[in-house]
This record gives sequence, C-alpha cells and structure tokens, in this order.
Amino acid sequence: MSAPTLTFLGASGTVTGSKYLLTIGETRLLVDAGMFQGEKQWRNRNREPFPVDPASIDAILLTHAHADHSSYLPALVKHGFSGPIYATEASIRLAEIVLRDSGKLQEQATDDAVRGGWSKHDNPEALYTTADVEATLPLFRAVEWNTNIDVEGVAWARWARSAHILGSASIHVEAGPYSVLFSGDLGRHDHPILRDRETPEGADVVLCESTYGDREHPEPEVAHEIFADAIRRTIDRGGQVVVPAFAIDRTETVLHALVQMRREGRIPDVPVVVDGPMSLAALDVYRDSHDELHDDITVADFTGLNLTETRRGAESRKLNRRRDPMIIISSSGMAEGGRVL
Repeated sequence: MSAPTLTFLGASGTVTGSKYLLTIGETRLLVDAGMFQGEKQWRNRNREPFPVDPASIDAILLTHAHADHSSYLPALVKHGFSGPIYATEASIRLAEIVLRDSGKLQEQATDDAVRGGWSKHDNPEALYTTADVEATLPLFRAVEWNTNIDVEGVAWARWARSAHILGSASIHVEAGPYSVLFSGDLGRHDHPILRDRETPEGADVVLCESTYGDREHPEPEVAHEIFADAIRRTIDRGGQVVVPAFAIDRTETVLHALVQMRREGRIPDVPVVVDGPMSLAALDVYRDSHDELHDDITVADFTGLNLTETRRGAESRKLNRRRDPMIIISSSGMAEGGRVL
C-alpha cells in the first residue's frame, strides 16, 4: 500500500484548534476536531471553509473532550459529516457537556450580534446550533482502553491513558506497515485523581504535545502550601477566596486539594462553593467514573467539605449578597468570561 499522508489542519502556528487529517488510500480519518480559541485572528479561522469536504471524512478519532480538541465537531456535522466518532466512554460523557455548552454560546453570540447590530454580516449565523450538537451526539462510539479498534477497514486504532483529564488518551494508529502516534494532551505522571498515564506503543511518526515543554511544575506540597497560606490570610481578615478554575478536571483537582488541606488542619472549615452548571455537570461525571480514578479516591475526596453547589443562576446571584468568609470555585479558568467575573 502507498504511505498514508498526514495534514495539519489546526494546532499549527497556535496551540488550539487541533485537527489532523490522516489519509489512507481513499479513506480520510480526522484525529480531533477542535475550535480555534484566543485572539480574534485565530477565532476567525473557525469560520473559514474547511479544507476538505466534511462529508468526505469517513471517521473521527477523539483524544479528549476539551473544546480545543472537540468543539468543532458539530460544525463538521452541519456541513455533511455523518461517520462514527470514536472516543473513550468518559470522553463521550464530557464531550456532551462541552458541545451543548458550546452550541448554546454560539447561539447566544449570534443573538447578541443581531440585537446589537455590530456584526458586519446582514444575517449573522451561528457557527452551529444546539440542533447541530444534538445531531452530533448519536455519532459517538465508545472504545475500550488498550484495545484495537478496526477503523473503516483500513487501520487499527488503540487508546492509551494520557492522564490529562478524565477519559483523555493518546491514540496509536496502524495502517499496514505504517504507524503514527497522536499524543493528545499529556497530563502529569502523578495526577492526583486520575489513573496513571500509560506509555503507548511506539510508532514510525509521533505527534507530541509541546505546549508546556519548557515548563517545570513545582512539587505539589509546595504549591499547595502557597494556596493554603492565601486561604488562611484571606479568611482571617473576613474575606472570600475566589478560585478561577476550568470546568473540567481543574475544579476536581482544586476540590481534592482543599479536602486534603482541610483534613490536615491547614485551612479553616469555611463554606466551599462550586459555582457553575458546567463545572458541576463535569463533577458529576468524575464522581461516577470510579474505574478511571485512583483506587484510593472516593466521592469524599471531592465532597469532604462544607460544600455548596450552585446549579441555577438564581443560586449563583445570591452569592453576590453574602459577606461571610468562604471559598468560591468558578469558571472560566482564565477569568475571561463566565460566572467567575
């Protein structure tokens, strides 16, 4: 067979919008389908015509559910893609949350543009709608860990844990004598909640995430003491600690750290609030996914606190009137939008 070809359709020149087109003979496989995020020059690329006809893509392989890897899926479906989307079960559950949130945001942004009259288009349209999201969800197909999946009769694909977020994976694809490994986003070797990152099978070509390749993480004990000290000082003066946290994985790891610090008596026993429906929906998935967590992790490792969950907007707005010391965990993680503002 002729050698497969690999085309970078995203995450090139920027770290978002991950999309890799793997062409094997006449078969087209797409690995990840993320939206471009960040500066306007990158966000505008989401509106550009897709380089190939989405209807010509035979299948999609998903490394994980973060928006920069998954939230372009409904746009592909809107324009004709109808094949299977392979992902781990946990990734599918999280992707459902991410895509529905994204579809709602797309519609809201379009409505705001129409009402405000600031769009340069006479009839602005959403990149995709919630209806496109609902058309996407039935296309997902769950895969087992470390199990070869026959993809369109032209390749075998295998998912190995990458410990980035729940369900995240590196994907090894083998087509005849050729092989390629997509690392996906890689987590730490010692994630506090998730099962350990695995070493996937080697390949002829490796596409490896390098976003934080020049960074060194501080040891968790040191980082957590800085956090604990900030909490103690703020609570001592009657203040409230607001923690911007990504809705998926970061909220859970922050809760886990708070539980550990509270058990050790390093922070006072004050109310802890998780503010945001998306964060809480993801937390529900983590609580249910015992097989994906370390054996010693229990529900109490997320909830062993004076915990309040604000799932409705009215509950969130009540927080604005409270003046008692507390810790509020809210998204977005970059404090660029969402309830944290």
